[in-house]
Amino acid sequence: MERDPYLVFSSRNGRITRDGMTVELCIVRLEHAAEWTLEVVNQKGTSIVWDDPFESDEAAFEEFERTIAEEGLEAFLDDARIIPFPRG
Repeated sequence: MERDPYLVFSSRNGRITRDGMTVELCIVRLEHAAEWTLEVVNQKGTSIVWDDPFESDEAAFEEFERTIAEEGLEAFLDDARIIPFPRG
């Protein structure tokens, strides 16, 4: 039986607070993968994950910083842009 691959966590991960708002930044990759994923979890627990992977954890962090510079942490608030998962 093969084991699941380990997750590698970026040293950039953690809570980011700006202008009274806090989000959790999580940049990870699978142990044998080269590409990193970027996830931001807001104060209500909503997870926002980028569709495209990044070549490095630094590139993922730069994208997070670019988003904050252009849109502010408000970009990660729950609002009409989030499509709820249909419940059956």
